[in-house]
Amino acid sequence: MNPGTLLLTSAASFVASIVAGNRYARAWLTLTLTGVFAGLSAALIVLLGTTDWEWRSTLMVGGQLVFLRLDGLSALFLVLVSVVGGAGAVYAHEYWSEDDYPTSAPRGRMWWSGLVLSMGLVLTIVNGLHFLIAWESFAICAYFLITLDRQRRAVRAAGWLYLAASHAGTVALFAFFASLAARTGSWELGPLRDHASLAPLFWLALFGFGVKAGVFPLHFWLPDAHANAPSHVSAVMSAVAIKMGIYGIVRFSGWLPMPAAAGWVVIALGATSALLGIAFAFAQDDVKRLLAYCSVENVGVIMIGLGGAMLAAAHGHASWGLLALSGALLHVWNHGAFKALLFFGAGSVLHATGTRTMSRLGGLWRTMPWTTGMFAIGAVAVSGLPPLNGFVSEWLVYLGLLDAVVSKGPAAWAAMPAIIMLAMAGALALASFTKAGALIFLGSPRTQAAAAAHESGRWMRLPMLTLAALCIALALVPVLFWPAVARAVNAWDTSWPPTAVPNSLTSIGRTQVALALAAVAATFLLLHKVRTNGLRRGLTWDCAYAAPTAHMQYSSGSFAGIVVGWFAWILRPQGIVRRPRGLLPLKAFRVGHNPETVLELVIGPVSRGIMQASRTARRLQHGNLQAYILYVIAALVALGSVAWLAGTP
Repeated sequence: MNPGTLLLTSAASFVASIVAGNRYARAWLTLTLTGVFAGLSAALIVLLGTTDWEWRSTLMVGGQLVFLRLDGLSALFLVLVSVVGGAGAVYAHEYWSEDDYPTSAPRGRMWWSGLVLSMGLVLTIVNGLHFLIAWESFAICAYFLITLDRQRRAVRAAGWLYLAASHAGTVALFAFFASLAARTGSWELGPLRDHASLAPLFWLALFGFGVKAGVFPLHFWLPDAHANAPSHVSAVMSAVAIKMGIYGIVRFSGWLPMPAAAGWVVIALGATSALLGIAFAFAQDDVKRLLAYCSVENVGVIMIGLGGAMLAAAHGHASWGLLALSGALLHVWNHGAFKALLFFGAGSVLHATGTRTMSRLGGLWRTMPWTTGMFAIGAVAVSGLPPLNGFVSEWLVYLGLLDAVVSKGPAAWAAMPAIIMLAMAGALALASFTKAGALIFLGSPRTQAAAAAHESGRWMRLPMLTLAALCIALALVPVLFWPAVARAVNAWDTSWPPTAVPNSLTSIGRTQVALALAAVAATFLLLHKVRTNGLRRGLTWDCAYAAPTAHMQYSSGSFAGIVVGWFAWILRPQGIVRRPRGLLPLKAFRVGHNPETVLELVIGPVSRGIMQASRTARRLQHGNLQAYILYVIAALVALGSVAWLAGTP
């Protein structure tokens, strides 16, 4: 079937689902799934084919003709939108059901359809003015989804912070597209690499799209928004919405001429985001905030690969640039799959226990075996460990960077630090998810809510199983996905020659399969041994306490304390300590808090200073006409003085 027909079917289904969402939950789900399957089919046809799809309309919107295009790059991102958009819709059918949320569930269905439709338009529109309209629609739909539970003050604050940050980025994008249109004479978008004068505009695009992507230090809105949104919304925001920012950076770094420093800046931002993002994640006690900061880290991984490709293009090294960009684009898919899976798992825990605080959980593997298994798969994947998919894409990025070092060109000075910081980020990611898995699922329940937890229903388990299967497929047979990634790479730089499947990717696939089979065999062997010999339960070592309690287990703070100390210069940990006093102390505690440093220690003070200056300036407006005349005279004298001084030789 023609991609245009499928995209029209998808758009019509989403428009119909917006209408049906307010009243008819099952009809909405059917229409939404129809829309995502049609969009997914169109994207796969383009990715696995050799030609792009284009449609020029005679319809005018805002004085501009509608022009749509789906090429390899936009199709790769559309696959992610479709998969997570459909999985989240199914998950929400139980997680945010009308029985539990009679007021907000209908609104949530409508805004969900609007969000997915808007992101699809962002990926297919090739007109700057229409792009801004779709971008703003996407931001508004996301705001209303984040604030579904608007009765809570923290949710409202997170929503406003997201909206403010989003519009700050939109202002930069408006300046970018307006300047682009003014210099080219058209709002139409496309390759413009031969217009060298456009190169400085990339910095506007990097800032505008970087805010949406959550690149450090523009990530300040992300932890609150992802933590306070409903979990299915957190999943689509982390797995897909921030990728729209990545899409913008990738797209316009391929279409525009680049400033000489662009590749260096992008790879530096990526390395910083990867290392500091996961350092902040490790310090969290809220599982959803941990996952949110982990998204900053994974955005950093993608930016490292993109920055490496930009340096390769600038210095004429297509071979390792292909590997770095392929790893980055494959990581777009990989991160989307395992991060949505992890947020769904966190939502399942929250749904069963009512808390996101890891130090109030524990022992959930007994009552939530499905969620435990799915979260474990996501945790291994996000840690970049074999035999799961995170390892494959990060390995391609590593290969590209290592080849850059071996080439001994100027790019080696950026590649070597990036390799070191990426390796450090990987180690901290493993530590972060060891902590999360141990505190949430292992040990003993720390609270009554954790002890009374229950497994989620089939509507929540099915999307988790689907995403887990996708993670496994991406890990064990990565060669099947290479043609799609190669097509997207070719759309970024058509001068780079098409490349066959790298030998290393084939080897990785075989090694992953062997490791997976060994892990399955070891699991069955362990289960057989347990069934044969029986299982004996007992207390862990109690350090000579006569009556150990669950509160004596490791907490989030004690687990992360050493690493938090290493990064205290940026984490700025705060805490209140009451030490034991006397021979038989009755009470002692330590309460820790790790602030969002950029927001609370930089943006907050600056904002308060601006507000204070504004309040001071308001005193000048008091209704006294004589004072206003004095202001005018003073301004005229000041302007005259400036003009006179400027004219003096």
